[in-house]
Formats: sequence, C-alpha cells, structure tokens
Amino acid sequence: MKLYYTHEKGPHMQIEVVADNAALGRAAAERILQTYADRELQVLGVATGGTPATTYRELTKRSEGRLSTLRLAALDEYVGLPADHPASYTTFVLEQIAKPLGIPAGQVGVPRAEAHDLVAAAASFEQQLRDNGGVDLQILGIGSNGHIGFNEPGSQADSRTRAVKLADRTRRDNARFFDSIDDVPREALTQGIGTILEARRILLLASGERKAAALAHAMEQAPSADCPASWLQRHPDVLVIADEAAASALSNRPEINTEA
Repeated sequence: MKLYYTHEKGPHMQIEVVADNAALGRAAAERILQTYADRELQVLGVATGGTPATTYRELTKRSEGRLSTLRLAALDEYVGLPADHPASYTTFVLEQIAKPLGIPAGQVGVPRAEAHDLVAAAASFEQQLRDNGGVDLQILGIGSNGHIGFNEPGSQADSRTRAVKLADRTRRDNARFFDSIDDVPREALTQGIGTILEARRILLLASGERKAAALAHAMEQAPSADCPASWLQRHPDVLVIADEAAASALSNRPEINTEA
C-alpha cells in the first residue's frame, strides 16, 4: 500500500513503508528494475552512504548483468579527497555499484572535486549530464538535517552543481566512514536542488529513526530552504521508500508493506 501526499504546488509524493532496511533494499531494487524493464532507464543517478547499500546489493543479485549498459551519475564528491581514497564517493560508486553490476568505469560520472577550478568542474559535470540526456531515475538519501546530495539547509530550489560547505551535523553523521571527525572534509561538490529536480523520476530512501524528523518535515510541511528535501514536493514523480523507523514521525502513513 502506498500513501499519496498531495500539495498545493505539486501533484503528489508517494510513500511506501517497509519493515527495515533490508526490505527497503528489496523494494527499491524492484522499482529500479521495473523502470529498466519498461525501457525508461538509461541513466541512473546514484546516492552513496549506508541507506542505499542494501539497494545496490539487491540490484546485483537480481539484475544478472542486465544493467551493464547503464550510465551512472553520482550526486556529489568531497573536495580535497583524492578520487582513489577509500572514503571518496568515486570509490564507493565504482566498487559498490559499477563493478558489481558490470558497468564499465567509462560509464560512470562523478563530480571532479579534486579539480583546481571547482566552478569549471561543476559546469563540466552539468554539461556531462546534458550530453547523456539527463537522469532517468535519481536515487536519493536524506540527511538528518534534511539535506539531499550535499545541499545543506539554506539551499534554494534553483541551485545548480556547486561547491558547498558541509554542516557540522553532516560531518558528524559521516565521521563513521573516516578514522576521525578531523578527517572528514569540510567541503563538497554537489548537484544542486535544481539539477536534481530535472531527473525524470526520483526515488528517495530513508532508513532509521534519526531520519524520521527530517522525512516528516520534507513531506508534511511547506517547501522551504530550511529542509532541502522538501523541495522534492515540486517534482511530479517522487516515490519515497522508508522503513518503519524513518516513517515514525509522519502524522499519516500507510500500513507496512509486509511483502517487500
């Protein structure tokens, strides 16, 4: 069962609630594979981090090499971190998504945050997205402060790919991927909200109780820069898949999908 949130300024957002992160991965993988089967997926926008990891594992198990022709477009990359650093998003996308799915490295696009000229790197990445025909399905996570990509609170709906300063809360949340908080970069190169909203479909994944307040804000309050994920209300085709913990703060939610 899905619940439709209808808003004055946008058609709707759908939400499906599942039991846990494992079920989330199964449900999200099914959505991605169905979009591919419908011949509507050539460019897949990929998010990094802990929440979508089960989705990528499920895709690897179920796809049987069918997705090797896809192009991947990453949301963001840390500034100042070498592309081959174990905690870089380039490494994550190549090792945890592209290689398991049999996608050649030449079909993977990640913002070049190690570039000397970040403005030029951002413009180059935007051009690459256009040259590939845009993103057909964008996978997103949501930060505990409501960020999507690295668009922190204050990000506007028309923002484009750019260098941003990371919020202290974001750096603390991501410190688990580094030896210490001091090793977490302070800046990132990220797709903007406006860039993200150009994707034809969006799949927002939320897992864990610490995402609950942000998800409720994003879905149930008016769109604003205070919660960047709330700008997704302006997109015509958004499916949110949340586990029970992440959906716990919603004032209205569907029954748990026990078949996922």
